[in-house]
Amino acid sequence: MTAAETATPSTGPTTVEYIRYRIPQERSAEFLAAYTRGARQLAASPHCVDYELARCEEDFEHFVLRITWTSTEDHLEGFRTSDLFPAFLAEIRPYVGHIDEMRHYKATSVHGSGSAVPTLYEWAGGAEAFTRLTEVFYAKVLQDDLLAPVFAGLAPEHAEHVALWLAEVFGGPDTYSATQGGHGHMVAKHFGRDITEPQRRRWVNLIQDAADEAGLPTDAEFRSAFLAYVEWGTRLAVHFSGPDAKPPAEQPAPKWGWGAAPPYRG
Repeated sequence: MTAAETATPSTGPTTVEYIRYRIPQERSAEFLAAYTRGARQLAASPHCVDYELARCEEDFEHFVLRITWTSTEDHLEGFRTSDLFPAFLAEIRPYVGHIDEMRHYKATSVHGSGSAVPTLYEWAGGAEAFTRLTEVFYAKVLQDDLLAPVFAGLAPEHAEHVALWLAEVFGGPDTYSATQGGHGHMVAKHFGRDITEPQRRRWVNLIQDAADEAGLPTDAEFRSAFLAYVEWGTRLAVHFSGPDAKPPAEQPAPKWGWGAAPPYRG
């Protein structure tokens, strides 16, 4: 591999490249086969986040290739100068003359999701489900020999506030941020507590038990996403509870969805 290919990819906002093709129908099968082969080079690149080739339903000659890159620079100076690019170009070169557009795009502030797929908040049962969860969970915590010392002197409203936080994280209303503060405020709750790995692991186990008792959905997809956030959040808590932790810049609450989530960027 070249030095560019082994360099650490950018950690900033991603960029999306769109390549629009007009391929004669008699060549569409070979075009798809070529991209099936060329996609192996995309998949192998540390600069490629994902890719998708779509075909127009109204006019079969029109194709759109969408490639998400870690940055435009990583695409142009990373992938295109890497050992992967010549093999990729060899596959798609016969179709370069059929390109109508090839540009990079950055996301704007206009974004969101539709209601076709329920949020994790909705799937769990809404605010009532997260209230039940935290009530059951903190009852367990206060009886646990490993965690009770961490939560000594727990404020009466603590469980309610955590319910609001979890509801917001999983796609519910932004009540926690509006009334308590954003992500930085939640993180600050852990300063100086010196949470240990055994305590973190116990927290993870107990909240899963509480989810069972509180009647949260048990399907694999929901529990996988639920546990993914619990693992992520508790590991941040351990980090920010340490003696050398510094307060982070104020950030919005993370929004967790179905499936694997990318690294959180405020």
